[in-house]
Amino acid sequence: MKLFKTFISFVVVLIVIFSTKTTLASSLSLFQDPVVSTAPNKMDTTKKSKVNTEEVVHKAAKTTRYDRLNNTFYLIGEARVIYQDFELDADYIEFDQQNNTLFARGSYNAANNYIGKPIFKSKTDGTGSADSLLFNLESKKLVIYGLFTEQSGGYFSGGLSKRQPDNEIHSKGTVFSTCNLPHPHFGIHITKGIVSPKMIITGPAYLEVEDIPLPVGIPFGFFTKPNKKSSGLIIGTPREDFVRGFMLENFGYYVGLSEYWDAKFTGTITTRGSYNAAVNAGYTKRYKYSGGFSFDYASTRLGLEGTPEYEPRKDFSVVWTHSQNQNARPGTTFSASVNARTSSYNNNTAGGYGYNLNQIAENALSSSISYGKVFGNGLFNLSVAARHSQQTTTNSVSLSLPEVSLNMSTVSPFANKKNISDPKWYERLTVGYSFQTRNEIRTIDSLLFKRESLNNFQNGFQHNIPVSLPFNLFNFINANANFNYVDTWYLQTVEKTFYRDPSGLTVLNDTIPGFKRGGSYSLNFSLGTKLYSKVVEFKNLGNIKKLRHVLTPSIGVSYNPDFTDPRLGIYRNAYYPDGSPVMNPNDPLSQLKYSIFEQGIYGGPNNNKAASLNFGFENTVELKLADRKDTTGTGEKKLAILRNLTFNGSYNFVQKEKNLSNISFSGASELSEKLSINFNGVFSPYLVEEIRDINGSGTIRRESNVYTFKEGKLPRLISFGLSFDYSFNPESFRSRNLNNDQFRKEAAKVGALNPDQANQLALIARDPNAFIDFKIPWNIAFNYSLQYFNPLGKSGQVTNTLNFNGDLSITPKWKVQFISGFDFTAKRISGTSLSIYRDLHCWDLSANWIPFGQFQSYSIDLRVRASILQDLKLSKRKSFNTRY
Repeated sequence: MKLFKTFISFVVVLIVIFSTKTTLASSLSLFQDPVVSTAPNKMDTTKKSKVNTEEVVHKAAKTTRYDRLNNTFYLIGEARVIYQDFELDADYIEFDQQNNTLFARGSYNAANNYIGKPIFKSKTDGTGSADSLLFNLESKKLVIYGLFTEQSGGYFSGGLSKRQPDNEIHSKGTVFSTCNLPHPHFGIHITKGIVSPKMIITGPAYLEVEDIPLPVGIPFGFFTKPNKKSSGLIIGTPREDFVRGFMLENFGYYVGLSEYWDAKFTGTITTRGSYNAAVNAGYTKRYKYSGGFSFDYASTRLGLEGTPEYEPRKDFSVVWTHSQNQNARPGTTFSASVNARTSSYNNNTAGGYGYNLNQIAENALSSSISYGKVFGNGLFNLSVAARHSQQTTTNSVSLSLPEVSLNMSTVSPFANKKNISDPKWYERLTVGYSFQTRNEIRTIDSLLFKRESLNNFQNGFQHNIPVSLPFNLFNFINANANFNYVDTWYLQTVEKTFYRDPSGLTVLNDTIPGFKRGGSYSLNFSLGTKLYSKVVEFKNLGNIKKLRHVLTPSIGVSYNPDFTDPRLGIYRNAYYPDGSPVMNPNDPLSQLKYSIFEQGIYGGPNNNKAASLNFGFENTVELKLADRKDTTGTGEKKLAILRNLTFNGSYNFVQKEKNLSNISFSGASELSEKLSINFNGVFSPYLVEEIRDINGSGTIRRESNVYTFKEGKLPRLISFGLSFDYSFNPESFRSRNLNNDQFRKEAAKVGALNPDQANQLALIARDPNAFIDFKIPWNIAFNYSLQYFNPLGKSGQVTNTLNFNGDLSITPKWKVQFISGFDFTAKRISGTSLSIYRDLHCWDLSANWIPFGQFQSYSIDLRVRASILQDLKLSKRKSFNTRY
């Protein structure tokens, strides 16, 4: 039964190939005059030769012999003949001047190999090779035996091709294949065919593999030759699934809208109620813009009819990309990157039916559509955008529409443009300006487009004016004084009502429409420099030659006023309905205050007065090692054993308690050229204490106002992160980086590519691991991540994961790839997949296996490598939702 289904699938594929306009009208370019010229064949009524033999240029590397009796030249050994736009190279050429004909063939060498085959070239016939050929210089008639030529991604070989006086081409025994060998591994054998300028008619045609005819063929074929994009049916793939039943997959219709647009409408239906419909469109205009759009809607039913699992699970996905050539409209940009879908789409469809573990595990989505304009001689930059962000694990969605920003480049109002010497201190003063506004909504995906959610859009406006004065002290210290003013506008504010409750405090928020504004400012002054230690030299430490420490200290002061005074109208005192004040639970002696901009998208002025001393230290320790690769013996290379080890903190003089902030640190260490460790963390300088909870029934832990050093202890480590990655074959990563760079360069020139090529480049750029490089014999890479969080010094949270991937070329044609990992905290293996690839020259054999987990599945595909015959394939797969 399975063999019969496979035979039926091959028949369907062959019918599609030979009956659909889109597929072969453009691909069987043999019939678009590949072997003969299009020059008209006019009758010679005067019997006088129209060929000027003096225009025929001929030569040979070995022997040139002339037969006076027959008026024929014999050219032997790398022979070459040029006549007008026709060029011919072969090992043996006969030039018959009496009949104005050229005959060319190859010859056999001492090893009995046929060498020096005729190679011809002309403007009308293109380029090709043959076993032998006969060309009439006068009638331009060309007869080819054993043709081999490339046309539009396909290759034509063998048989006999001849042009008739009415410009029709008759061919016999020609094989069409995507295999680039003169003797192809497989092909479609066309027994005979007639080609006119507008249509193609073929006789019986059948599929053959390794010269073995297969019982898959058609009695005849008839299709037009429009030489442009055409529309046509897409025959789907029949399959069977134990859960979804029998199905017809990816059937539909292709629409060639124009030379700039095309679209594909496909769908899948099953006998047990599941279905999906998809639209994929691409567009491009060379040197202008390019992009693609896809929409997929899926309704999935699992389980048995009548059970809860049988209820339809409806999902959709929208993807749109648009890029504009940077030279299309200088000063103006428009780009789009939309990736939105329902939260359950990846789980219900296995990442869009692609079984891509990276997409399946994706839980954060984002989109952006932006327009930019530079004007005012480059002084102003306007940007208008719509943005979307989504968390599939929590079903939360944030939509910003529109988002506008206007930025002015910094200017120096006191600068003397005619001054060519160092500017005076006041001439260094710079002033900038920025304006931004946003209309935003935050909700869950199921409520996004409902009326009650659309009424909850929040909006705001913000102006920002930074003033900066950089200068230098004592030639070694860089100083910078900053003043920043922020003015925020809102069209709605918050009014709070407080109620007493036995379990605590109940707050009711009311949204009050109306325009309100609030301004704030801050001051900052900072100093920074670099301190270089003396270079320490080593003589007896092997490759270690020198060591140097660079310290970059920075110190500064900042001031933020208190804007909580109710007279400013930004903060209000909290009262109960009876008029009694609500006391601050953190400070029982003061009244609670709240900001009317509390729920605003830009927030409001700061409610805490701050006069802080900020400090930071950046350290870099470098070694100089002897370079073993340097042949002179004097070469050295650097290795940063500590790179950018930074400590930052601040001390607020006006804060009532906990004046000293937490101390954060980060840095990296290069253990070798191949291995670098990144780390970060936070220290708390305060002790932890236990107090009674509000009900007095137990104790809770909180951070006290007592420094740890008062009890002779070091600051507490409350968070720490460490990560590193390593590859046992760095050449592999280097080649992948080069691939990424190449794809980025190609993407910049995407206007010069067709949609299929652009989509393939974009696919590889999105997932470089999918790029199979058979030149690298093996590669094993892994990355490790450790995250620790313990704010109160009791039971911390630890995330400890190891991910690894690799590939192994068993032979030059076999490659195995794997992806896996281990979660040490959960004590389980993460998403794992194993892939096997076999290069069959013009075919590809691939197998993919996900051995366990929610998306346990496998697939085996044998397909033609070239996209022109992409429907010629055999597939066997087990879907992720098949459980038995």
